Amino acid sequence: MTNTDAQVLIVGSGPTGLALACDLARRGVQFRIVDKARTYFIGSKGKGLQPRSLEVMDDFGIAGQILANGKFHIPFRGYDGSKVLGEKDIHEGRYPTPNVPYASPLITPQWRVEEALRELLERHGGRVEFGTELTGIEQDEGSVTATLRSDDGEERVCCRYLAAADGGRSFVRKALQVPFEGETWKDERMYVGDVRLRGLDREAWHSWPNHPDGWLALCPLPSTDTFQLQAQAPPGFEPEPSLELFQQWVNERTGGMDIKLTDAPWLSLYRVNVRMAARYRIGRIFLAGDAAHVHSPAGGQGMNTGIQDAYNLGWKLQRVLTGAPDALLDTYEEERLPVAANVLGLSTKLYRQITADDEGAIRRDAVTLQLGITYREMSLSARRGCPVEPFFGRSRSGCAGIGCRRQTDSALRSFPRATFHFIAVIRQRQRSMGERPGWCEAS
Repeated sequence: MTNTDAQVLIVGSGPTGLALACDLARRGVQFRIVDKARTYFIGSKGKGLQPRSLEVMDDFGIAGQILANGKFHIPFRGYDGSKVLGEKDIHEGRYPTPNVPYASPLITPQWRVEEALRELLERHGGRVEFGTELTGIEQDEGSVTATLRSDDGEERVCCRYLAAADGGRSFVRKALQVPFEGETWKDERMYVGDVRLRGLDREAWHSWPNHPDGWLALCPLPSTDTFQLQAQAPPGFEPEPSLELFQQWVNERTGGMDIKLTDAPWLSLYRVNVRMAARYRIGRIFLAGDAAHVHSPAGGQGMNTGIQDAYNLGWKLQRVLTGAPDALLDTYEEERLPVAANVLGLSTKLYRQITADDEGAIRRDAVTLQLGITYREMSLSARRGCPVEPFFGRSRSGCAGIGCRRQTDSALRSFPRATFHFIAVIRQRQRSMGERPGWCEAS
Protein backbone atom coordinates (compact mmCIF):
# COMPACT_ATOMS: atom_id res chain seq x y z
CA MET A 1 0.00 0.00 0.00
CA THR A 2 1.20 3.50 -0.83
CA ASN A 3 0.42 6.32 1.60
CA THR A 4 -0.02 9.80 0.14
CA ASP A 5 -0.87 11.87 3.23
CA ALA A 6 2.42 13.83 3.32
CA GLN A 7 3.58 16.63 1.06
CA VAL A 8 7.10 16.46 2.51
CA LEU A 9 8.93 13.52 4.09
CA ILE A 10 11.75 14.46 6.47
CA VAL A 11 14.33 11.75 7.17
CA GLY A 12 16.22 12.29 10.43
CA SER A 13 15.17 13.93 13.70
CA GLY A 14 18.31 15.72 14.84
CA PRO A 15 18.37 19.52 15.13
CA THR A 16 18.16 19.97 11.33
CA GLY A 17 15.21 17.64 10.78
CA LEU A 18 13.35 18.95 13.82
CA ALA A 19 13.89 22.59 12.82
CA LEU A 20 12.52 21.88 9.34
CA ALA A 21 9.54 19.99 10.80
CA CYS A 22 8.72 22.88 13.14
CA ASP A 23 8.94 25.38 10.30
CA LEU A 24 6.70 23.33 8.01
CA ALA A 25 4.22 22.68 10.83
CA ARG A 26 3.70 26.37 11.56
CA ARG A 27 3.23 27.00 7.83
CA GLY A 28 0.50 24.38 7.49
CA VAL A 29 2.49 21.96 5.32
CA GLN A 30 1.57 18.29 5.63
CA PHE A 31 4.70 16.30 6.47
CA ARG A 32 6.07 13.26 8.21
CA ILE A 33 9.38 13.03 10.06
CA VAL A 34 10.96 9.62 10.56
CA ASP A 35 14.08 8.34 12.27
CA LYS A 36 15.49 4.82 12.35
CA ALA A 37 16.67 5.34 15.95
CA ARG A 38 14.40 3.85 18.58
CA THR A 39 14.42 6.94 20.73
CA TYR A 40 15.79 10.47 20.84
CA PHE A 41 19.46 11.37 21.24
CA ILE A 42 20.65 11.89 24.83
CA GLY A 43 24.15 13.33 24.37
CA SER A 44 25.57 16.82 24.10
CA LYS A 45 27.57 16.38 20.85
CA GLY A 46 27.10 19.99 19.73
CA LYS A 47 26.94 22.28 22.74
CA GLY A 48 26.59 25.81 21.44
CA LEU A 49 24.00 27.86 19.56
CA GLN A 50 25.46 30.70 17.53
CA PRO A 51 23.63 34.06 17.36
CA ARG A 52 22.04 33.30 13.98
CA SER A 53 20.58 30.07 15.32
CA LEU A 54 19.28 31.88 18.39
CA GLU A 55 17.47 34.23 16.03
CA VAL A 56 15.82 31.18 14.44
CA MET A 57 14.73 29.93 17.86
CA ASP A 58 13.37 33.40 18.60
CA ASP A 59 11.32 33.32 15.40
CA PHE A 60 10.03 29.88 16.38
CA GLY A 61 8.92 31.34 19.73
CA ILE A 62 11.12 29.11 21.90
CA ALA A 63 14.05 31.43 22.63
CA GLY A 64 12.97 31.75 26.27
CA GLN A 65 13.12 28.01 26.83
CA ILE A 66 16.43 27.72 25.02
CA LEU A 67 17.99 30.58 26.99
CA ALA A 68 16.77 29.15 30.29
CA ASN A 69 18.68 25.94 29.54
CA GLY A 70 21.93 27.62 28.53
CA LYS A 71 24.52 30.14 29.60
CA PHE A 72 26.46 32.92 27.88
CA HIS A 73 30.04 33.94 28.64
CA ILE A 74 31.47 30.80 30.23
CA PRO A 75 35.16 31.69 30.56
CA PHE A 76 38.02 29.43 29.45
CA ARG A 77 40.38 28.43 32.24
CA GLY A 78 43.69 27.03 31.04
CA TYR A 79 45.94 24.68 33.01
CA ASP A 80 49.37 23.15 32.71
CA GLY A 81 48.90 20.02 34.79
CA SER A 82 47.45 21.24 38.07
CA LYS A 83 48.74 24.79 37.60
CA VAL A 84 46.20 27.42 36.50
CA LEU A 85 47.61 29.46 33.61
CA GLY A 86 44.80 31.98 33.40
CA GLU A 87 41.15 32.58 32.57
CA LYS A 88 39.56 34.43 29.68
CA ASP A 89 36.05 35.17 28.43
CA ILE A 90 36.54 34.92 24.68
CA HIS A 91 33.32 36.86 24.13
CA GLU A 92 34.11 39.66 26.55
CA GLY A 93 32.42 42.89 25.50
CA ARG A 94 29.87 41.18 23.25
CA TYR A 95 26.42 42.11 24.50
CA PRO A 96 23.02 42.45 22.77
CA THR A 97 22.12 45.57 20.83
CA PRO A 98 18.97 46.46 18.85
CA ASN A 99 20.73 45.38 15.64
CA VAL A 100 22.32 42.25 17.14
CA PRO A 101 19.90 40.79 19.71
CA TYR A 102 22.15 37.80 20.32
CA ALA A 103 25.79 38.79 20.34
CA SER A 104 27.58 35.62 21.48
CA PRO A 105 27.03 31.85 21.49
CA LEU A 106 24.88 30.17 24.10
CA ILE A 107 26.40 27.09 25.69
CA THR A 108 23.68 24.45 25.87
CA PRO A 109 23.76 20.70 25.14
CA GLN A 110 22.39 19.51 21.82
CA TRP A 111 19.81 17.29 23.50
CA ARG A 112 18.28 20.37 25.14
CA VAL A 113 17.93 22.04 21.73
CA GLU A 114 16.30 18.92 20.32
CA GLU A 115 14.03 18.69 23.36
CA ALA A 116 12.76 22.24 22.84
CA LEU A 117 12.19 21.67 19.11
CA ARG A 118 10.46 18.34 19.75
CA GLU A 119 8.11 19.92 22.29
CA LEU A 120 7.33 22.73 19.86
CA LEU A 121 6.60 20.18 17.16
CA GLU A 122 4.20 18.35 19.47
CA ARG A 123 2.40 21.60 20.25
CA HIS A 124 1.87 21.96 16.51
CA GLY A 125 0.40 18.46 16.43
CA GLY A 126 3.43 16.72 14.96
CA ARG A 127 5.61 13.91 16.24
CA VAL A 128 8.74 12.00 15.28
CA GLU A 129 8.14 8.45 14.06
CA PHE A 130 11.03 6.67 15.80
CA GLY A 131 12.04 3.16 14.78
CA THR A 132 11.14 3.92 11.17
CA GLU A 133 13.92 3.40 8.64
CA LEU A 134 14.09 4.64 5.07
CA THR A 135 15.14 1.67 2.90
CA GLY A 136 14.43 2.87 -0.63
CA ILE A 137 13.69 5.98 -2.68
CA GLU A 138 12.44 6.61 -6.19
CA GLN A 139 11.46 9.87 -7.83
CA ASP A 140 9.90 11.12 -11.04
CA GLU A 141 8.95 14.56 -12.31
CA GLY A 142 6.01 14.89 -9.95
CA SER A 143 6.76 12.99 -6.74
CA VAL A 144 9.08 10.97 -4.53
CA THR A 145 8.21 7.45 -3.39
CA ALA A 146 9.95 6.30 -0.22
CA THR A 147 9.96 2.82 1.26
CA LEU A 148 9.83 2.81 5.07
CA ARG A 149 10.36 -0.15 7.38
CA SER A 150 9.23 -0.35 11.01
CA ASP A 151 7.95 -2.92 13.50
CA ASP A 152 4.58 -2.61 11.78
CA GLY A 153 6.06 -3.78 8.49
CA GLU A 154 6.92 -2.07 5.22
CA GLU A 155 5.18 1.01 3.87
CA ARG A 156 5.50 3.07 0.70
CA VAL A 157 5.04 6.83 1.07
CA CYS A 158 4.39 9.10 -1.91
CA CYS A 159 5.23 12.76 -1.30
CA ARG A 160 6.00 15.87 -3.29
CA TYR A 161 9.46 16.40 -1.76
CA LEU A 162 11.90 14.61 0.53
CA ALA A 163 14.37 16.32 2.87
CA ALA A 164 17.34 14.22 3.96
CA ALA A 165 18.62 15.22 7.39
CA ASP A 166 19.92 11.75 8.12
CA GLY A 167 23.46 12.58 9.17
CA GLY A 168 26.97 12.24 7.85
CA ARG A 169 26.38 8.62 6.78
CA SER A 170 23.21 9.65 4.97
CA PHE A 171 21.38 6.76 3.30
CA VAL A 172 19.75 9.25 0.95
CA ARG A 173 22.99 10.86 -0.21
CA LYS A 174 24.58 7.46 -0.81
CA ALA A 175 21.51 6.09 -2.61
CA LEU A 176 21.56 9.08 -4.95
CA GLN A 177 25.33 8.70 -5.44
CA VAL A 178 26.00 12.34 -4.62
CA PRO A 179 29.77 12.91 -4.28
CA PHE A 180 30.83 13.79 -0.73
CA GLU A 181 33.96 15.83 -1.38
CA GLY A 182 36.66 16.27 1.25
CA GLU A 183 38.74 14.00 3.41
CA THR A 184 38.96 11.96 6.58
CA TRP A 185 41.91 12.74 8.82
CA LYS A 186 42.90 9.17 9.62
CA ASP A 187 45.38 10.15 12.31
CA GLU A 188 43.00 12.53 14.07
CA ARG A 189 40.78 10.98 16.76
CA MET A 190 38.85 12.75 19.45
CA TYR A 191 36.89 11.21 22.29
CA VAL A 192 33.75 12.99 23.46
CA GLY A 193 31.37 12.18 26.27
CA ASP A 194 28.99 13.54 28.87
CA VAL A 195 30.32 12.77 32.34
CA ARG A 196 29.38 13.36 35.94
CA LEU A 197 32.28 14.13 38.22
CA ARG A 198 33.52 15.42 41.56
CA GLY A 199 36.36 17.84 42.21
CA LEU A 200 35.84 20.57 39.60
CA ASP A 201 33.77 23.75 39.72
CA ARG A 202 31.14 24.60 37.10
CA GLU A 203 32.13 28.25 36.69
CA ALA A 204 34.57 27.77 33.82
CA TRP A 205 35.36 25.71 30.73
CA HIS A 206 38.47 23.84 31.93
CA SER A 207 41.22 23.10 29.41
CA TRP A 208 44.58 21.31 29.53
CA PRO A 209 46.22 22.04 26.15
CA ASN A 210 49.84 21.10 26.80
CA HIS A 211 49.97 17.37 27.56
CA PRO A 212 52.25 15.50 25.11
CA ASP A 213 49.56 12.86 24.45
CA GLY A 214 46.98 15.49 23.51
CA TRP A 215 44.70 18.14 24.92
CA LEU A 216 41.81 17.61 27.33
CA ALA A 217 38.80 19.83 28.06
CA LEU A 218 35.86 19.64 30.49
CA CYS A 219 32.97 22.03 29.88
CA PRO A 220 30.04 22.28 32.31
CA LEU A 221 26.73 21.79 30.51
CA PRO A 222 24.14 24.29 31.79
CA SER A 223 20.78 22.95 33.02
CA THR A 224 22.40 19.55 33.66
CA ASP A 225 24.66 17.93 36.24
CA THR A 226 27.16 16.83 33.57
CA PHE A 227 30.30 18.08 31.86
CA GLN A 228 31.22 17.46 28.25
CA LEU A 229 34.63 15.82 28.11
CA GLN A 230 36.72 16.20 24.97
CA ALA A 231 40.11 14.54 24.63
CA GLN A 232 42.54 14.25 21.75
CA ALA A 233 43.81 10.71 21.26
CA PRO A 234 47.47 9.95 20.54
CA PRO A 235 48.14 8.88 16.92
CA GLY A 236 47.28 5.24 16.32
CA PHE A 237 45.36 4.94 19.61
CA GLU A 238 41.73 3.89 19.09
CA PRO A 239 40.19 1.81 21.91
CA GLU A 240 36.48 1.92 22.56
CA PRO A 241 35.45 4.88 24.74
CA SER A 242 34.81 4.02 28.38
CA LEU A 243 34.54 5.72 31.75
CA GLU A 244 37.78 3.99 32.77
CA LEU A 245 39.67 5.37 29.77
CA PHE A 246 38.35 8.87 30.40
CA GLN A 247 39.37 8.66 34.07
CA GLN A 248 42.86 7.53 33.07
CA TRP A 249 43.29 10.52 30.78
CA VAL A 250 41.93 12.93 33.38
CA ASN A 251 44.46 11.59 35.91
CA GLU A 252 47.36 11.83 33.46
CA ARG A 253 46.59 15.14 31.79
CA THR A 254 45.53 17.18 34.83
CA GLY A 255 48.72 16.49 36.74
CA GLY A 256 47.03 14.50 39.46
CA MET A 257 44.23 16.92 40.26
CA ASP A 258 41.63 15.17 42.42
CA ILE A 259 38.90 14.86 39.76
CA LYS A 260 36.77 11.75 39.99
CA LEU A 261 34.48 10.72 37.13
CA THR A 262 31.42 8.95 38.51
CA ASP A 263 29.21 8.29 35.49
CA ALA A 264 29.11 8.71 31.71
CA PRO A 265 25.60 8.83 30.18
CA TRP A 266 27.01 9.21 26.66
CA LEU A 267 30.40 8.29 25.15
CA SER A 268 31.66 8.60 21.61
CA LEU A 269 34.77 8.27 19.46
CA TYR A 270 34.95 11.00 16.83
CA ARG A 271 36.90 10.53 13.60
CA VAL A 272 37.60 13.90 12.05
CA ASN A 273 35.81 14.20 8.70
CA VAL A 274 35.65 17.39 6.67
CA ARG A 275 33.33 16.86 3.71
CA MET A 276 30.61 18.54 1.66
CA ALA A 277 28.05 17.22 -0.79
CA ALA A 278 28.53 18.27 -4.42
CA ARG A 279 24.80 19.01 -4.71
CA TYR A 280 22.10 19.97 -2.22
CA ARG A 281 19.17 19.44 -4.58
CA ILE A 282 18.66 16.29 -6.61
CA GLY A 283 15.31 16.63 -8.34
CA ARG A 284 12.69 16.60 -5.57
CA ILE A 285 15.14 15.55 -2.86
CA PHE A 286 17.18 17.93 -0.69
CA LEU A 287 20.21 17.32 1.51
CA ALA A 288 20.55 19.29 4.75
CA GLY A 289 22.68 19.35 7.88
CA ASP A 290 25.32 16.63 8.25
CA ALA A 291 23.90 14.84 5.21
CA ALA A 292 25.20 17.81 3.19
CA HIS A 293 28.29 18.81 5.17
CA VAL A 294 30.33 17.40 8.06
CA HIS A 295 32.70 19.52 10.10
CA SER A 296 35.59 19.30 12.49
CA PRO A 297 34.30 19.80 16.05
CA ALA A 298 35.92 23.20 16.52
CA GLY A 299 34.05 26.47 16.69
CA GLY A 300 30.51 25.20 17.20
CA GLN A 301 29.57 25.32 13.52
CA GLY A 302 27.99 21.99 12.52
CA MET A 303 24.67 21.98 14.38
CA ASN A 304 24.17 25.67 13.65
CA THR A 305 24.77 25.35 9.93
CA GLY A 306 22.23 22.52 9.78
CA ILE A 307 19.57 24.49 11.64
CA GLN A 308 20.03 27.35 9.21
CA ASP A 309 19.82 24.97 6.25
CA ALA A 310 16.39 23.96 7.53
CA TYR A 311 15.31 27.56 8.09
CA ASN A 312 16.29 28.43 4.52
CA LEU A 313 14.49 25.45 3.00
CA GLY A 314 11.24 25.46 4.98
CA TRP A 315 9.61 28.62 3.67
CA LYS A 316 10.63 27.83 0.11
CA LEU A 317 8.97 24.42 0.24
CA GLN A 318 5.79 26.01 1.58
CA ARG A 319 5.73 28.68 -1.13
CA VAL A 320 6.26 26.19 -3.95
CA LEU A 321 3.63 23.84 -2.52
CA THR A 322 1.16 26.74 -2.63
CA GLY A 323 1.90 27.83 -6.17
CA ALA A 324 5.29 29.55 -6.41
CA PRO A 325 7.60 28.50 -9.28
CA ASP A 326 9.61 25.36 -8.61
CA ALA A 327 12.77 27.30 -9.49
CA LEU A 328 12.52 28.97 -6.06
CA LEU A 329 13.83 25.72 -4.58
CA ASP A 330 17.03 26.01 -6.64
CA THR A 331 18.01 28.97 -4.45
CA TYR A 332 18.38 26.64 -1.46
CA GLU A 333 21.57 25.15 -2.92
CA GLU A 334 22.63 28.50 -4.36
CA GLU A 335 22.47 30.18 -0.95
CA ARG A 336 23.46 27.43 1.46
CA LEU A 337 26.25 25.61 -0.38
CA PRO A 338 28.75 28.51 -0.28
CA VAL A 339 27.93 29.11 3.39
CA ALA A 340 28.87 25.51 4.18
CA ALA A 341 32.09 25.88 2.18
CA ASN A 342 33.09 28.90 4.27
CA VAL A 343 32.10 27.29 7.55
CA LEU A 344 34.01 24.11 6.74
CA GLY A 345 37.14 26.10 6.04
CA LEU A 346 36.65 28.03 9.28
CA SER A 347 36.08 25.00 11.53
CA THR A 348 39.04 23.22 9.94
CA LYS A 349 41.30 26.20 10.63
CA LEU A 350 40.11 26.40 14.26
CA TYR A 351 40.67 22.68 14.81
CA ARG A 352 44.21 22.95 13.45
CA GLN A 353 44.86 25.86 15.81
CA ILE A 354 43.53 23.92 18.79
CA THR A 355 45.63 20.84 18.10
CA ALA A 356 48.68 23.07 17.60
CA ASP A 357 48.01 24.95 20.87
CA ASP A 358 47.66 28.23 18.95
CA GLU A 359 46.27 31.06 21.07
CA GLY A 360 44.27 32.22 18.06
CA ALA A 361 42.06 29.15 18.46
CA ILE A 362 40.08 30.78 21.25
CA ARG A 363 39.49 34.08 19.45
CA ARG A 364 36.02 34.60 18.03
CA ASP A 365 34.75 37.21 15.58
CA ALA A 366 31.64 37.89 13.51
CA VAL A 367 32.61 35.21 11.00
CA THR A 368 32.98 32.56 13.70
CA LEU A 369 29.64 33.64 15.19
CA GLN A 370 28.02 33.32 11.73
CA LEU A 371 26.90 36.96 11.95
CA GLY A 372 28.46 37.57 8.54
CA ILE A 373 26.06 35.27 6.72
CA THR A 374 24.16 37.12 4.01
CA TYR A 375 22.33 36.40 0.76
CA ARG A 376 22.13 40.04 -0.34
CA GLU A 377 23.72 39.43 -3.75
CA MET A 378 22.11 36.07 -4.45
CA SER A 379 19.52 35.76 -7.20
CA LEU A 380 16.53 36.40 -4.92
CA SER A 381 17.87 39.80 -3.88
CA ALA A 382 20.27 40.90 -6.62
CA ARG A 383 20.05 44.61 -7.32
CA ARG A 384 19.01 45.74 -10.77
CA GLY A 385 21.99 46.66 -12.93
CA CYS A 386 24.42 44.55 -10.91
CA PRO A 387 24.75 41.08 -12.50
CA VAL A 388 26.05 38.60 -9.96
CA GLU A 389 27.22 35.03 -9.93
CA PRO A 390 25.10 32.91 -7.56
CA PHE A 391 28.05 32.47 -5.20
CA PHE A 392 28.22 36.19 -4.37
CA GLY A 393 27.05 37.89 -1.19
CA ARG A 394 27.42 41.16 0.69
CA SER A 395 27.22 42.10 4.34
CA ARG A 396 25.16 44.97 5.72
CA SER A 397 28.27 47.09 5.88
CA GLY A 398 28.75 46.75 2.12
CA CYS A 399 31.77 44.46 2.13
CA ALA A 400 31.61 40.85 1.01
CA GLY A 401 30.07 38.50 3.55
CA ILE A 402 29.76 34.76 3.83
CA GLY A 403 28.15 33.67 0.59
CA CYS A 404 30.48 35.91 -1.43
CA ARG A 405 32.77 34.15 -3.87
CA ARG A 406 35.80 36.02 -2.56
CA GLN A 407 35.05 34.97 1.00
CA THR A 408 34.35 31.40 -0.08
CA ASP A 409 37.70 31.13 -1.86
CA SER A 410 39.52 32.73 1.08
CA ALA A 411 38.05 30.33 3.62
CA LEU A 412 38.82 27.33 1.42
CA ARG A 413 42.54 28.03 1.51
CA SER A 414 42.53 26.04 4.77
CA PHE A 415 40.10 23.41 3.45
CA PRO A 416 41.06 20.07 1.84
CA ARG A 417 42.34 20.16 -1.75
CA ALA A 418 39.37 18.09 -2.94
CA THR A 419 37.06 21.00 -2.23
CA PHE A 420 38.80 23.24 -4.75
CA HIS A 421 37.94 20.60 -7.32
CA PHE A 422 34.40 20.54 -5.95
CA ILE A 423 33.93 24.31 -6.30
CA ALA A 424 35.36 24.15 -9.82
CA VAL A 425 32.88 21.42 -10.72
CA ILE A 426 29.97 23.45 -9.34
CA ARG A 427 31.01 26.55 -11.27
CA GLN A 428 31.48 24.54 -14.46
CA ARG A 429 27.95 23.16 -13.98
CA GLN A 430 26.64 26.72 -13.66
CA ARG A 431 28.32 27.73 -16.90
CA SER A 432 26.95 24.66 -18.69
CA MET A 433 23.47 25.71 -17.56
CA GLY A 434 23.92 29.10 -19.19
CA GLU A 435 24.43 31.13 -16.01
CA ARG A 436 26.49 34.21 -16.83
CA PRO A 437 29.21 35.15 -14.31
CA GLY A 438 29.02 38.66 -12.97
CA TRP A 439 30.91 40.73 -10.44
CA CYS A 440 30.68 41.86 -6.85
CA GLU A 441 31.54 45.50 -6.20
CA ALA A 442 32.41 46.79 -2.75
CA SER A 443 30.36 49.90 -2.04
